[in-house]
Amino acid sequence: MHTRTLRRSAAGAVALTALLALSGCGSGDDTEATPTTTRRISDDQAAAVPDDQAIPSAKGSSTPSEGPVLPDSKITPVTGSFTVKEKKYLHGRVPENMDPAAVLQVGQDACQRIERTAAHDKDAAIGALIAGDVPSADDAIAQLCPKQKPLLDAAATGFADGTRKNPEPGTYRALTTADGCTWKATGAGDKVLASGPGPGNTKKVTAKIPAGTRAFVSSGCYAWLPA
Repeated sequence: MHTRTLRRSAAGAVALTALLALSGCGSGDDTEATPTTTRRISDDQAAAVPDDQAIPSAKGSSTPSEGPVLPDSKITPVTGSFTVKEKKYLHGRVPENMDPAAVLQVGQDACQRIERTAAHDKDAAIGALIAGDVPSADDAIAQLCPKQKPLLDAAATGFADGTRKNPEPGTYRALTTADGCTWKATGAGDKVLASGPGPGNTKKVTAKIPAGTRAFVSSGCYAWLPA
């Protein structure tokens, strides 16, 4: 799945942040214990981890590193060993002079956050994947916690809040229950073809995108899925 641009809305983020905060730290899916001692990383690298969580991270670790990386033969933890799945995840992803365990921890944390969020609210977990709110989630799910792949597949059918060019016609639902979600579908010459929520709206917002829509613009809706 392609990388999505994060467009977190204040409305959707409030509920989601509370759910993601439940992730905490815990054991990953089918992984061996990782070393408790990891090399410190820079502030720029730490900034890649959202929600002020003090979890070591490597900037850009959600995709294979573009700079020099450790060869597979040197991707070893301080103690113990990595599983086959962990080694596959770390391949081409560990920058030189970076502790592989710190990079692995980013992926494990992504799995834990998605798993625990989904246990409380699957829509919130899918919305986080659509919006790109959990760093490394796509690769982590594919390689470290494949049981969550149905969530990734569902996220691939949706799109984030903001502007969507030439959307597929149909009915979509917003993945937020907060007030303030608005949308419009425009056609040739920016003519408004449909908009909402409209009178009598409940907190669950749906949008009907008509054929001929050239742009679907939403605000405060967090993310959308086919209804």
